[in-house]
Amino acid sequence: MAPVSEQLEPQDAGGDPAATSPLPGPPAVEEPRRENGGEWCPGSGESGAQPRVAAEAPGSAGCPGSAAAPEPPEGGWGWVVMLAAMWCNGAVFGIQNSCGVLFVSMLRLFGSSEDKQLAFKTAWVSSLSMGMVFFCSPIVSIFTDLFGCRKVAVIGAAVGLVGLLSSSFVSTIEPLYFTYGILFACGCSFAYQPSLVILGHYFKKRLGLVNGIVTAGSSLFTVSLPFLLRVLIDSVGLYNTLRVLCILMFVLFLAGFTYKPLVPNTKDKEGGKKGKSKFPPAKKICNFSVFKVLSYRIWAFGIPAALFGYFVPYVHLMNHVKDRFGDSVPEEVLLLCLGITSGVGRLVFGRVADYIPGAKKIYLQVASFFFIGLMSMMIPLCNVFGALVAVCLFMGLFDGCFICIMAPIAFELVGAQDVSQAIGFLLGLMSVPMTVGPPIAGLLRDQLGTYNVAFYLAGVPPLVGGAILCFIPWVHERQKLKERAKPVDGETTEKMLENESTLVSDTTEKPVKELDSGL
Repeated sequence: MAPVSEQLEPQDAGGDPAATSPLPGPPAVEEPRRENGGEWCPGSGESGAQPRVAAEAPGSAGCPGSAAAPEPPEGGWGWVVMLAAMWCNGAVFGIQNSCGVLFVSMLRLFGSSEDKQLAFKTAWVSSLSMGMVFFCSPIVSIFTDLFGCRKVAVIGAAVGLVGLLSSSFVSTIEPLYFTYGILFACGCSFAYQPSLVILGHYFKKRLGLVNGIVTAGSSLFTVSLPFLLRVLIDSVGLYNTLRVLCILMFVLFLAGFTYKPLVPNTKDKEGGKKGKSKFPPAKKICNFSVFKVLSYRIWAFGIPAALFGYFVPYVHLMNHVKDRFGDSVPEEVLLLCLGITSGVGRLVFGRVADYIPGAKKIYLQVASFFFIGLMSMMIPLCNVFGALVAVCLFMGLFDGCFICIMAPIAFELVGAQDVSQAIGFLLGLMSVPMTVGPPIAGLLRDQLGTYNVAFYLAGVPPLVGGAILCFIPWVHERQKLKERAKPVDGETTEKMLENESTLVSDTTEKPVKELDSGL
């Protein structure tokens, strides 16, 4: 995310002097070479044209005298931006991860003894909400490139605030599909992704540390929000609780104004120095070339295959505890365990991943999915609440491992240039299984009267997806070997052509020398 500051090197430095000397008459206009997003501006300096890096700081309108983009400040206003991004991460995923508490309250408020599919209908609210956060990710990345982080984040937070506030005025479960599941979730998605992009404007050397602090916000909110929601629901009810949560979204709305961009967006770059608004070509907006990489294709479809049961414990675990143990145990402790160990897992396994070379980092995700699937299958076997606590501790630990190494793996598979949209496409594909899984588990609960089969089946997709991911390092290494072999073949061909040309020149020079000697 750091701005590009490389300068283009002059060409033909060691060429013929005659080629570089000025000739009379009108000079030939040649299309300049562009690298790394750089633009060429005529008429500045002695040499006629100087490169201007596209990622320059705002305010350098003209080409003459405009310098390359400065290095990220590594602090200053960036610390305010970091705190705003941390609040965004915590507010969005704190509410989403605490959906189990809201799910139980919705069952009580909208349920009736005659409704045989109540858990199935209610589960759609939370699963739609989480699914839409990821489904909108490719679209959000495009809008962020076009309009900048500040506008997208502020408008997204405003839409999420309207969706959450309107959810507090419904009288049945069906309107929540739109107000909470779609409107609120889309706003959260548009507010969340710019909070990660803007960090690269202000930090480069400390970007890893800042990302760790920002993502820890979701763990802090996941730990604290379930207890706050339980107290609020018991004292003021579900509707007023949703209105209290609107305060978090309003603060998020204000936090979006702190995202002061240091790098112009794609629309401004295309408009040029005259300030005209111009949209870039469609190929620059949507980059589907990442799917040409075989290892990324396997990864992009293996991860969603593993996530059909991923969100099931977050939605149904609270209700399962109610069915199994009644009101005698504090079920919010389980979400507390998930949140704490997820934060620990992100810090520990993020550091471990730094010591694992290349695409072999995927083996950490394979191990994560193996343990997540195994822990899901063990939930029905826990007849003691302490055993459920232990299961949630391990599940949260490996959940943090799975999340924290997604960006490094994407970087290894597609490179730094395409990593943003590669992650966006992956999150969009992840939305489908995360939306479908919880309602299916709720349907099984309605039909069978227990969650046992639902949790057993929820543990199968992570095992299958982990098995698919095992092939990626092997495929990726083969691709790298093929890429290395291409230039070698090219050099060999060049050498053969050079040898042939020298042989031809030798055979033509020989008769000429003999003729000269004869004369």
